[in-house]
Amino acid sequence: MKHRLQFAGKKLIRMALLLLGVSLAAFLLVNASPLDPLQTNVGQAALGSMSQEQIENLKAYWGTDTPPVQRYLSWLGGILQGDMGTSLLYRQPVAQVIGQRLASSFWLMAFAWVLSGILGLLLGMAAGMNRGKWPDKLIRGYCLTISSTPVFWLALLLLIIFSVWLGIFPIGLSVPIGMESGSITFADRIQHAVLPALTLSITGVANIALHTREKMIDILDSDYILFARARGESNRSILWRHCLRNVALPAITLQFASISEIIGGSVLVEQVFSYPGLGQAAVTAGLGSDLPLLLGITVVTAAMVFGGNLAADLLYGAVDPKIRRGASRK
Repeated sequence: MKHRLQFAGKKLIRMALLLLGVSLAAFLLVNASPLDPLQTNVGQAALGSMSQEQIENLKAYWGTDTPPVQRYLSWLGGILQGDMGTSLLYRQPVAQVIGQRLASSFWLMAFAWVLSGILGLLLGMAAGMNRGKWPDKLIRGYCLTISSTPVFWLALLLLIIFSVWLGIFPIGLSVPIGMESGSITFADRIQHAVLPALTLSITGVANIALHTREKMIDILDSDYILFARARGESNRSILWRHCLRNVALPAITLQFASISEIIGGSVLVEQVFSYPGLGQAAVTAGLGSDLPLLLGITVVTAAMVFGGNLAADLLYGAVDPKIRRGASRK
């Protein structure tokens, strides 16, 4: 237990340094952007009709009259005090905007993450157990096709088939149009989230399935599996007693590493389906030069990715007793 606490403490220190570097990189990229916040959000025609005093007030609001170093240090000081700033576009606290959008995206990404992990593990194990046979060829063909398919193209394809042609699911948004919030049911939210979650799940399966297949082949070619077959163990016994635990470690690594892919894919998927989640808010903040909101979203998503990797490291000891015993000796 002491070792795990020390390990988690070191990881959290690394996480703080990582978030600092990510926020600095995001700030520099936004600061180097050719987009002018005034022309982007107000318009050149409107700026031409304003007085110099009004223009100066707008520059002060968007922070374009403040040196970049001062802007970043001011934002960093607020973060250290628990204040993420105020969104320039939504005119609300950044923490409130992120909380609202994350509530919409969380279940979407969580469902896609769990489903893609389970399907990827099962398909990879099935392909490895049937190496060279038609199930293996079918699964590999599917994975190679999906891994080379852009996520936005797949989202458009599912949208055309199931929403436009068949009319089974809504075209977009997270709730029905024109309904009061009190009249919206949980089933309505689920119906609007099916296609975005399905898109993210389909694209997330390929990587896990292909890596699991290769690991399964290595395990089945090992000496202890040969000895187990010589003892007369059935394929089911070999699968559950010998293969599953050995496959679990790389599967856990890939599963938690795929959090970044799920978050990145949600940006494009939410744009296609007009789903008001965290990804769409990030695009809006980037195009509108809303620096506080964009930095807040960047830090939160980076923390989610790092937290997933930390959870994977802590789960290794629960899956493999050798890692747990080795850690305790150290």
